[in-house]
Amino acid sequence: MALLRTTPSCLVIMLSVIVQYILALPTPLASRQSSAIPSYVIDYAPLVWLYSTEQYMPGDIGAQLVNTRPETNFSVVADVPVPLTLNNLNDLNAVAPSGGEIYLTSIDDITTNPAWLNGVKPDSTGKTDGASSCAIIVNDHGSGLVDAYYMYFYSFNLGNTVLGMVIGDHVGDWEHNMIRFQDGVPQAMWFSQHSFGEAFTYNAVEKQGQRPISYSAVGSHANYAITGTHDHTIPGVNLPFGLLLEDHCDQGTLWDPTLSAYTYSYNATTDVFTPYVQGTPTNWLYYTGAWGDEQYPLSDPRQKEILGISLTAKYQSGPTGPEDKQLNRTNVCPTGETCIVSPVLTARKG
Repeated sequence: MALLRTTPSCLVIMLSVIVQYILALPTPLASRQSSAIPSYVIDYAPLVWLYSTEQYMPGDIGAQLVNTRPETNFSVVADVPVPLTLNNLNDLNAVAPSGGEIYLTSIDDITTNPAWLNGVKPDSTGKTDGASSCAIIVNDHGSGLVDAYYMYFYSFNLGNTVLGMVIGDHVGDWEHNMIRFQDGVPQAMWFSQHSFGEAFTYNAVEKQGQRPISYSAVGSHANYAITGTHDHTIPGVNLPFGLLLEDHCDQGTLWDPTLSAYTYSYNATTDVFTPYVQGTPTNWLYYTGAWGDEQYPLSDPRQKEILGISLTAKYQSGPTGPEDKQLNRTNVCPTGETCIVSPVLTARKG
């Protein structure tokens, strides 16, 4: 039998047909989901005004692990990965004591104000150069309904002054905005503030171009829709007058969190995070412990309380991370709370 002879031109044609066939094959679902973050999530991402005298700027998420060590009940946890990184942080979940919690505890005495607590001041472009200080997490509910969470990280939270004493300092600080989209069009925006927050329609909020503005309160980094003074003595109520606990906002330094952000999709059914950019560390999102020190007992000479009330402690426990911020909400507000999405900006200006 004679062998089929192929000319170079025939080979080119055959290869072209094969390539076109491969390109025509449907892309696997997982690849489609992680190929690119929806453009509108970036186009409408918040810009954040940091306070003019802010000392504790956005921090690098990974650097927090370099400057802390995992502890529980004020004892160093044994048998942990070395070095601890964003790729293995979730391994700490397996060594957490029953009924207890892991705390990423500062190696330095924080009363000495080590430099790493100060974070990185955004440059003239709004970028925290050299510091990945934001995580953008996208939850696609289907039928065109998409929630985008913009998670902001700070290495330290400075509390409020009450009766001449600062209360509520803690290592590590996670704050966020969430924007709800319908068919790629922004509908509403959530502003996290301490234990609760506020929601407004997208049309109501201040904007630079089409990007909404969030004001970060000095020290506490609570997010507000307008500049000025905000009383938060009553959780979830932004009083029009000063009572006891006040946050202060102004147009100091403009931060664009998207310029140094990790980006992920989140599948609420499987509880799986998928990075949009290959190689992005992801396992840290599954860590369930705290991102700072445990609240010091009164026996610690650094600790102070007003009238022995624990809630008034100067140094309080660090927060949990993005996984604990209700990433699969029914409403714009966190589940279990009365949700009012205001069509007008209501808090007083300073």
